[in-house]
Amino acid sequence: MRRRTIRRGLAGPVALGVLALLPGVATADTKLPTYAPAQDATPVEGRASTADAPTVRPGTYTDSIGRGEERRYALDLDTKTTAYVSAVASPAPGSKVEDYTDGLTVSLQDNSGTTCGTDGDVRYRGGETAYPLAAYATRRVGSDFSECKQAGRYYVVVKRSGDATSGPDRWPLELRYMTEPQLSGPAPQEPGEGSWSSATPAAPSGGAEKRVTGGTGFNDAASVGKGRWSDRIRPGETRFYRVPVDWGQRLNVSAELPSAPQQPGVGASTFTPDAFGLTAYNPARGVVSDEAFAAYEGRQKEARLFTAPVHYGNRFGDDESVRAMSVAGWYYLEVSLNPDAAKFFKKGADVTLRVDLEGAAQAGPRYARPAADFSVSSEDRELAETGRTASEAERHGHLQTVGFTGLGVGAVLLVGLGVWTVAARRKAAAGATAVTGPAAGAPGGPGAPVPGQQPYNGRSGPQDAGQGFGQPPRGR
Repeated sequence: MRRRTIRRGLAGPVALGVLALLPGVATADTKLPTYAPAQDATPVEGRASTADAPTVRPGTYTDSIGRGEERRYALDLDTKTTAYVSAVASPAPGSKVEDYTDGLTVSLQDNSGTTCGTDGDVRYRGGETAYPLAAYATRRVGSDFSECKQAGRYYVVVKRSGDATSGPDRWPLELRYMTEPQLSGPAPQEPGEGSWSSATPAAPSGGAEKRVTGGTGFNDAASVGKGRWSDRIRPGETRFYRVPVDWGQRLNVSAELPSAPQQPGVGASTFTPDAFGLTAYNPARGVVSDEAFAAYEGRQKEARLFTAPVHYGNRFGDDESVRAMSVAGWYYLEVSLNPDAAKFFKKGADVTLRVDLEGAAQAGPRYARPAADFSVSSEDRELAETGRTASEAERHGHLQTVGFTGLGVGAVLLVGLGVWTVAARRKAAAGATAVTGPAAGAPGGPGAPVPGQQPYNGRSGPQDAGQGFGQPPRGR
């Protein structure tokens, strides 16, 4: 059996930046936003035993987990589908956590207790500061792992580690179960040696700067594309962004914190370790590179990361950071600012995010059915230029549709009113000619008086009552 455990310092929805709170230093704003779970998430209650573990299907779920607790969930897999299951723990801001002790482990096991491939193990290392933490596990079809090949019942095991000195509060938990369809042909093999360079690429540069507001997590991440983006972040806060990365492309990203303004009592030599961080995740919420953290002492600083190109065959490799780059789709970026940065930025700081997509998009593998979560569409690329979240884009599109529909209906009504007005005026003119023309009033001619009825005198009166606009008078 082949098994590899991945241990990462801040590999979770807030893994992007270590949030270290030093003794005696308060955060600039205690009313920081918390992680926003998916709006369509289904509540579920995991069990300690597989005997009564609830069955989950592809989708998003919410639960909670206590210190030292294990939660189990059941799922049924066939022999053709690759499964990805992630868990995001999001303790409330200010919750007590212990570095390198408190954390989260996610594993996928068959009914004999064998772990399928790898498990994800993430721990806090942010100065005992709470932030969202994420890990994921997979059952990959077509890999060289000998276990977990059969169809049947499997179990997701989520464990929260921690000792008696950590906080007693339960952590909110979000589960995401995703499936990747089988291929309709042979699987592309692992890219050959030297097919891409592992050397650090040049830092992204150039392009007009665009404003963006990052989200609180995966579900409301702001869409960004290649270029330079600016945002505002407060000490202790984490912002999320997402980038469409297609087959054959690789991410090269940097996040820059500016120099701090002069403040009484704060010297330029004030040092804050792990003050500013950046992490990237794949569409299945798996960490795809080691977290990039930077210390800060008042001068501008950047955190940088880059990935391998997206290739289906990466899943057969030995390096987990390369294996994680085996699907196309929305990749997530997480930027965090240490709460201790309040001594530099009491009201928050401007952060610059530079995004570069290296390599031309290539044709992906042929799936037996559409794989929407693991593909990039032209609409995705367009959305990435707006900075909007998916829900914002949906609302914007709806409002545009309503607006255009309203304009269309209004135009039709105006045209119809114009046509009706012209026709009515022509009809009225014809009626007036019939009454006042040369032959009007001639015996037996147009406008001849009807016995017992007064001739029409051109003034409104009882005989006009109830007539429509532009209609000729009655009594002809």
